[in-house]
Amino acid sequence: MSYKTEQLTRWAAAVIVTVLATRVFATDLPYYDTADFTPQWHSNQSEVLNDFHRIPEFSLTNQNGVVVNEQTVANKIYVASFFFSTCPGICPAIRSKLSQVQDVYRNDPSVLILSHSIRPTTDTPAILQAYAKINDIDATTWHLLTGDKAKIYALAKGAYFANEDLGNIEKQSDFLHTENLLLIDENRHIRGIYNGLSASSVANLLEDISILKQ
Repeated sequence: MSYKTEQLTRWAAAVIVTVLATRVFATDLPYYDTADFTPQWHSNQSEVLNDFHRIPEFSLTNQNGVVVNEQTVANKIYVASFFFSTCPGICPAIRSKLSQVQDVYRNDPSVLILSHSIRPTTDTPAILQAYAKINDIDATTWHLLTGDKAKIYALAKGAYFANEDLGNIEKQSDFLHTENLLLIDENRHIRGIYNGLSASSVANLLEDISILKQ
């Protein structure tokens, strides 16, 4: 091994150790307020958070026909995602990862999952209830949400920053559903973004939920 190669190897190893150490010893999570998801670090007591981006008030219906709104998630941590029941592509893979979150927090009322249908005209509560039964989705932890399409799309793009260059397109008028999962804290601030197709990313999500719970 040449001296230059050895130096590069040592540098790469140092970077990996630094990243892992940062992850292991992290005691708080960043905040996000833009579509490029640039992390911002603020104290939980910072006055900046008074006017910081947060998920706005909303009102949708879950698979049991129950209204889910900002009161449902008040003082709770939740994971937000986007899907539709007949999706043959990325949705089943993401659902399997979200099932891991459900399994860990099934009996913990402080953690929820909100999956928003991007085909709400066909994903009625009855359809979503059948989908939930087939896939062992527990409505006490995991809400499959439907409602007015314009409101869901506005929420997805304006609040959760679901980006149109992600996901798969079915029609030009359809939302491009994304593999991203978002972690939302008790004050409806975005605290993390994760690739729902990646086992390691979802492991990080579970770890970050535990950090928020502390």
